[in-house]
Amino acid sequence: MADYYITVCLDEEGKKLIEDAGLGSHIKDIGGKTGIQVEMDKKDQKKLLKGFPDLEFDASNACTLPKEAETTLLNVIKDVKTLDVMKIAIMKLYNPLAGKALRSKIS
Repeated sequence: MADYYITVCLDEEGKKLIEDAGLGSHIKDIGGKTGIQVEMDKKDQKKLLKGFPDLEFDASNACTLPKEAETTLLNVIKDVKTLDVMKIAIMKLYNPLAGKALRSKIS
C-alpha cells in the first residue's frame, strides 16, 4: 500500500486514454467522480510539495494536481502503460531549479 496518492478525475478523453493503455480495470469511483489513483511514496510527495507548494492532501493522503501537471501525468501513463509512473513523472513534474537565477563561473 502506498503512502500517498494523486487522484486524477477523468473526462471521456482521459477515460479512453487509460483504457487504451490497458489500464481500464484501475478506473474507479472516487468521491462520486470517475478517476484513477496513482501511488507515490513519501519522497515523491516531498518533491511534489516543493514543486507545487499549494497541494493539499485529504484524510486518505490523496491530492489533485493542477490541470497542466495532471495532463503531463496522464501522458506519462499513456506512454509507459502502467500506473507505477511516479519515478518517471516526478522528473517531468518537479523542477528543482524553478525560480532560481542562473549562475555562471565565467570570470
